Amino acid sequence: MSTDNHDIPVEACFTPRELVSELDRYIVGQNDAKKAVAIALRNRWRRRQVEPPLRDEITPKNIIMIGPTGVGKTEIARRLAKLARAPFVKVEASKFTEVGYVGRDVDSMVRDLVENAVSIVKGEQRQRVEGLAKDNVTERLLDLLVPEAPATQGFEVDSEATQDVSASRTREKLRAMLEEGKLEDRKISAQTPDKSSVPTLEIFSSQGGMEEMGMQLQDLFGNMFPKKTRERDLTVKDARDLFLEEEINKLIDTETVIHQARVRAEETGIIFVDEIDKVAGRETGRGPDVSREGVQRDLLPIIEGATVSTKYGPVSTDHILFIAAGAFHIAKVSDLIPELQGRFPIRVELQSLGEKDLIRILQEPENALPRQYQAMLETEGLPVHFGDDALAAIAKIAADVNQSSENIGARRLHTVMEKLLEDLLFRAPELPKDAISITADYVREHLTDVIEDEDLGRYIL
Repeated sequence: MSTDNHDIPVEACFTPRELVSELDRYIVGQNDAKKAVAIALRNRWRRRQVEPPLRDEITPKNIIMIGPTGVGKTEIARRLAKLARAPFVKVEASKFTEVGYVGRDVDSMVRDLVENAVSIVKGEQRQRVEGLAKDNVTERLLDLLVPEAPATQGFEVDSEATQDVSASRTREKLRAMLEEGKLEDRKISAQTPDKSSVPTLEIFSSQGGMEEMGMQLQDLFGNMFPKKTRERDLTVKDARDLFLEEEINKLIDTETVIHQARVRAEETGIIFVDEIDKVAGRETGRGPDVSREGVQRDLLPIIEGATVSTKYGPVSTDHILFIAAGAFHIAKVSDLIPELQGRFPIRVELQSLGEKDLIRILQEPENALPRQYQAMLETEGLPVHFGDDALAAIAKIAADVNQSSENIGARRLHTVMEKLLEDLLFRAPELPKDAISITADYVREHLTDVIEDEDLGRYIL
């Protein structure tokens, strides 16, 4: 497949240092992991600048992240893909099963990646044609609001000309009213696609191949039967939304979308394989270990580079970047089969989060939890301020609970914040719209009982 540069988003706008700075806006700490993914992303751009045939020999250096839950493994990969405008899919290795067992096959993650690439390219194409599509929708609405005058009999030329001028004036008046939103509730009669006329096909199977076959058969049957329409009474607002989708689909070239999506999936796709440690373990001849090693062996050709059949055509995985992650509390990276270990040359260990890290997580990121709750409560007209002492108290409680029970990292802050603000969130619509300050005393007052009662704290926090 051709890999024209205009089909691929330009991640060259970020140097590795700039990319780490962008990740710092949302993720606290874990500089080694940020540095590794920043280099991997820049290397993709470097590879595309190399002349063939050497370009085809340069493969991505896949990364394996090692660290407990809640330290930012998934978020780093997700933010990386978003910054690069790259197709991204997250899968859990434990959901896959060895070929021949019931479960999803490993090829399905590549199909999911291509679907994501198609969505991205369609979204970009949609933005390009939306202006023209809106103009076309306006004309369609005006055609329904100002029907054509019946043909005149005989030689009444003056009468026909007068009718044309009158219809043109009426059309322009209605155009102005449409633009001002004055006709949104007016009822019109429109022809809409009749989806009930196309038979549906459902295949109940968890096998990935059967899933793909079901999609292809559904498309086949949909194209075999003629598309029917039916007349419906709609408001102008509903008709506009319906017509807009139709006009956008008419203006988007499907073949171009599919071509660009396949190129983008192959050249810039990122697959994040979580819980890779759950399938680690050498064959023992009993129990689930055989299946675990089978999953690893099924993953191996995809990560090495294979061609996977999708509904959009064959897709090569040679240059897809794979990022694997796992806690590795029980299993070790060395418990993976040697061939798979060799396909993840870069290993990064992420650090557990302590109290100081949790304070920074509450204060520094642009999407910090306190800011999210402030924005939600402001929709109720209720301004809320979190003091620094309150954030320190919240972080201390979260760190203590992580230490005394299961350590779930930064995710503990979600449970603590939700419990802290539960009463406020419930009563917000009824409270006076005065500013509320969350202080350390407020935190202790609302959470001390739960913390002191170990049994209660175990279930609530």
